[in-house]
Amino acid sequence: MRIADDEIREKYLERAIRELGEVEREVRECASCQASDRAPVLSSGHPQADIMLIGYEPSEAERQEGVAFYGRSGAAILASLRRLEIDPTTIYGTLIVKCPKVDDQHTDTPLSKLLIREIAIVQPRIIVVLGERALGALNALDVPLARPLRWAPGEIQRFTPGSEAIVTPDIHQSLDEETAKRAFWTAFRQLKGWYDDQPPW
Repeated sequence: MRIADDEIREKYLERAIRELGEVEREVRECASCQASDRAPVLSSGHPQADIMLIGYEPSEAERQEGVAFYGRSGAAILASLRRLEIDPTTIYGTLIVKCPKVDDQHTDTPLSKLLIREIAIVQPRIIVVLGERALGALNALDVPLARPLRWAPGEIQRFTPGSEAIVTPDIHQSLDEETAKRAFWTAFRQLKGWYDDQPPW
């Protein structure tokens, strides 16, 4: 029976990898990106992560590298996860704005809607929403069975029947100012209590 369970898990993992590959292909085919000299910013991490990080827009380092949570913000997140004794290899990170060339409203709606598919594929147990702009954009998406999230940093909220969420200040805005840094850490460290309460399966 154990072998059968392992085979089922392996097939789910293979499907998640394949479907996220399809999402990545659609991001790479972004017409606005192809018309500019910038590549789109791709998501990264474990395809079946328990924890999904959602930021709003890429930093300059993320734009240059083409990968979400690259550079100072990614290093700060990794340091925070290690401090909380959470394995960073089990995290999936993505952005709402994936195209560096955006319209006047600073959104890339077609690519942003791919986030709905990312959530459905990864099926995280908890989503960490980084910043008020990311929160507003996520609430504006039509995520199936999702409840609107409140701006209540550090509070664990029900998001969908199968997942919870926690909101924190924007990591990009928390790197250079001590008060903002403390506010981010105060909210983000609540992830530790949630993580420790999860069953080992």
